[in-house]
Amino acid sequence: MTDVRVTETDPFESAAPERDGRGPASAATGSFGTGDWLKWAWRQLTSMRIALVLLFLLALGSVPGSILPQQGTDPAGVQQYFSSHPALAPLLSRLGLFDVFGAPWFAAVYLLLFASLVGCVVPRTFRLAGSARTLPPQAPRNLARLPASAEYATALSPEQAAEVAARVLSGHGFRLRRSAPTGLAGSAAPTGPAGSGHWVSAEKGYLREVGNLLFHLALLGVLVAIALGGLFGYKADRLLVQGTSFSDTQTDLDEFYPGRLVTAADLPPFSITLNTFDASYITSGAQRGQPNSFDAQVSYTASPGGPTRTDRLEVNRPLSVDGAKVYLIGHGYAPEFKVTDARGQVVFDGAQPFISGTTGNFLSQGVLKVSGAEPDQLGFSGVFVPTAVDIDGTLESVFPAADNPVVSLIAYAGNLGMNSGPSQSVYQMDTAGMKQLTAAPQLLRAGQTLKLPDGQGTITFTGYQQWVSLAITHDPGQLPALICGMAALGGLLLSFVVRRRRVFVRATTSPQGTTVQVGGLARTDASGAFEDEFASLAAELRSAHQQAAQDQPAQDQAGHDQAGQDETAQPPGQAATVRHEGE
Repeated sequence: MTDVRVTETDPFESAAPERDGRGPASAATGSFGTGDWLKWAWRQLTSMRIALVLLFLLALGSVPGSILPQQGTDPAGVQQYFSSHPALAPLLSRLGLFDVFGAPWFAAVYLLLFASLVGCVVPRTFRLAGSARTLPPQAPRNLARLPASAEYATALSPEQAAEVAARVLSGHGFRLRRSAPTGLAGSAAPTGPAGSGHWVSAEKGYLREVGNLLFHLALLGVLVAIALGGLFGYKADRLLVQGTSFSDTQTDLDEFYPGRLVTAADLPPFSITLNTFDASYITSGAQRGQPNSFDAQVSYTASPGGPTRTDRLEVNRPLSVDGAKVYLIGHGYAPEFKVTDARGQVVFDGAQPFISGTTGNFLSQGVLKVSGAEPDQLGFSGVFVPTAVDIDGTLESVFPAADNPVVSLIAYAGNLGMNSGPSQSVYQMDTAGMKQLTAAPQLLRAGQTLKLPDGQGTITFTGYQQWVSLAITHDPGQLPALICGMAALGGLLLSFVVRRRRVFVRATTSPQGTTVQVGGLARTDASGAFEDEFASLAAELRSAHQQAAQDQPAQDQAGHDQAGQDETAQPPGQAATVRHEGE
């Protein structure tokens, strides 16, 4: 226990008393109305306990966004998840787990945390500003009762001892508060609740509270930056086959997820062409088949009619163009087909992207819809196998590179249902209005042709191209979020490293001369390092007092000699003028 009578309140402790989640104590009497209950709810929301709970819920709610495919970044993965888990996927979709960061429940937690931080940080900022201007408390009467203390005698007067201590502590960066000086006109001896004598109070470590406040403000800034991205940013996806181009317009994008305040007119008018894409894989060892490198060579123009530039896209190396970033997030194979209908007309000649499944080694599935065929529309459901091997009658891919590419197709004829009803995915085909033409899957190698039954036409597997999946993002809150994140880290380090501590020095007259008492305490010192710091500081104070006492006779003698010189310097017949106090 100490005699320090200064309130030791932490600016980041809740100012409102908590009642273990219960309502106001006098609510049972019926004297509290709606406004009082709202005030109580606000105090609960802005308490540190609720803020930590909301922060935990926000982190917990983000977990599905990193585990499950999301509509904003991997729509093909969402479609594949629906195909693989037809019973579970609809339930997860109703819970918003395929679009976590746009779900209403996630927005509710986010907004509540934002309100909690605002109500918590803003008033405590003013409280910290007020405490930063407050001087240290007066020195306690009995410094020996503090956790760390020392006592020694000195030949200096109490006032001189306090002056020397103030110089030493000021040199160490302490903020000082001293007893009123004596010897001046109108001054009195130090009095007050701390007792008589000359004393110095010193305190340092204010940066701890500053760091704590900086951390909370930076966390608030991160939430604001995320909100900026959600309001003024956008995300888009585009699957691009090698040799094709696209423009950053809503009609030319596969998926477009604008922010709340973003429209299609806000999209930057750049265009990108995929010139080549190369993927290499490890060919031997325990990691055989694992990707080694991905390299997409692209050319782009920042605006219509602008100069064409070239760049290379790699994983985690996006292309920055006109305020947007273009990321390479996936790739696959697009088999090339040439289809003729019953009239002998070529109704399709190009590449059709297939999506790799969960079996690995880029065994890919896809469909080809030929709506222009006559008299019946044609459809093909197929599997592309990059390196095909027949294992016990099952066609499997043993390597992700296209070393032995084949396709397996099932042909249909009839009505694709694309002119009416709900919209269809380009990776799925509705066969309800169609007739299956081939009883079993037909295997084709590059250059081979399948003649359809009943003169419905032909399909030729001419080869393959590769495709890449591009994610286009514009997030104006990304840089502010980075700055705030670094500020939060800096504030957290300050609050952990800096210790708030106080040192008191009291000099009193005793029969042996002057007794100096030194005491100290640390408000936050879980590591116990303050004991060594105090011991070093007390030894330095004692050494400074001893040195000042040794220098005192020389200073007194110098003062006496100077006084004698001043007297002899007076003109003959003129006495020195002596001014007494009160004249």
